Amino acid sequence: MVPTPTHDRFDDITASPGRVGAHRAENPRVRGWTTLLWALAATIVLVALGIFASMIWQGKIVLFPTPAPSVTVVPTAEPVIDTSYTVLVLNGTPEEGQATLVKDELVANGWPEEGVLAGNAGDRAFPATTVYYAAPEAEGAARGLAGLIGATEIVLDPEYPLPGTPATQLTVVLGLDRIEPAATETPAG
Repeated sequence: MVPTPTHDRFDDITASPGRVGAHRAENPRVRGWTTLLWALAATIVLVALGIFASMIWQGKIVLFPTPAPSVTVVPTAEPVIDTSYTVLVLNGTPEEGQATLVKDELVANGWPEEGVLAGNAGDRAFPATTVYYAAPEAEGAARGLAGLIGATEIVLDPEYPLPGTPATQLTVVLGLDRIEPAATETPAG
């Protein structure tokens, strides 16, 4: 004899098309490409931060640079030949008579004979011919005089004019650059 099956509680469940119970399936809204894009974005950010940190460490990027000093252009006066200034010419070379030669040159260029004084400097090895002037308004006249005699430097110095000389005086100190180097003789052969 075949036993008759007994009826249990699962026999009353009807087959339904929907899900019943807990299912551990993937959320259909999260796709694989979204995860890939997030991973790619994170990788790019981390690589960029690594390159930036490396460049800071190597000194190629300075986060807080010190400002560069600004260059200011000092305006210079136009050179003018002004024979109203008296000129004191001092020979700062070991060759005698250099101050007198420059005095003669200035007189030939319009300075009055009594407006040019010649003498010797205390230093007979002065390096560069220099024109000294005492006031900023005399800069143009100093530049003109320097161009006329071939001076290489022009210096504003309130110590000039020397005591007992007129206030409108330019002082020239002739330097070693004014004399020609001694010619060397080559033996005849």
